[in-house]
Amino acid sequence: MCATCGCGSLNVLIGGRRPVRGQSRGNVAFRSPKASIDVSSAEHEHLQLTEQAVDAVQSRVIQVERDLFAKNDALASNNRDFFAAKHILALNLLSSPGSGKTTLLVRTLNALKAVQAIAVIEGDQQTDNDAERIRATGVDAIQINTGKGCHLDASMVGHALKQLDLQQWTLLFIENVGNLVCPAAFDLGEAAKVVVLSVTEGEDKPLKYPDMFRAARLMLLNKCDLLPYLNFDIAQVIANAQRVNPDIEIIQLSATNGEGMYAWLAWIANAQHALALK
Repeated sequence: MCATCGCGSLNVLIGGRRPVRGQSRGNVAFRSPKASIDVSSAEHEHLQLTEQAVDAVQSRVIQVERDLFAKNDALASNNRDFFAAKHILALNLLSSPGSGKTTLLVRTLNALKAVQAIAVIEGDQQTDNDAERIRATGVDAIQINTGKGCHLDASMVGHALKQLDLQQWTLLFIENVGNLVCPAAFDLGEAAKVVVLSVTEGEDKPLKYPDMFRAARLMLLNKCDLLPYLNFDIAQVIANAQRVNPDIEIIQLSATNGEGMYAWLAWIANAQHALALK
């Protein structure tokens, strides 16, 4: 969890600008001196913590985690209300680095942009390289640089929404920071989490990172054009994903040669249709 991994949002940039001071800033609350205990300092000084002191530290960490997620969930609910009011389908794209997530997104945008209003929120620790790749398709994109943070949160997305001109029925893709751990725990107000797993990563990823695959509605198995050159067991990775999440949907595709893209685009269309029926 980010409450223990040490990532924070003090260096967040949204569209090249920092959130306004005094407004919600994601995990900044966790960094407040009142809500933290400097255990590392105590360790360096070789202090012997009593069992009661250890319990106090653990209780404080648990409380900070609860406060953090409660705050995020409240902001995610605000985002969800915003999406509902404008009939926006928001999809949270997640993966480890190098899965081909941005390449897949670019191909998706090129296939849909002529018939569908689309916008993208890009999350990376540094640079706006991916946002520039998105803008080159003609689709509007806002970059969030999380600094040392390893995920997007609802506050960051809420700030980004204010910088996008989102019309009714817009399709919004949120490309999260490449990480199979922390992003799984943070609700952004999205309609669904979509995890992208490439065949170059290994069949055991769903078992190693179960929270991510349990939270996802859909798994896109990418880079299937490389299967002839790899020792990768499709049946095994599907079984592993379904072991973690029996309800997960799975689409095999290649963002490079377009194999399976129709099934992915059809899935999006079905999700939009379901939204229209609400």
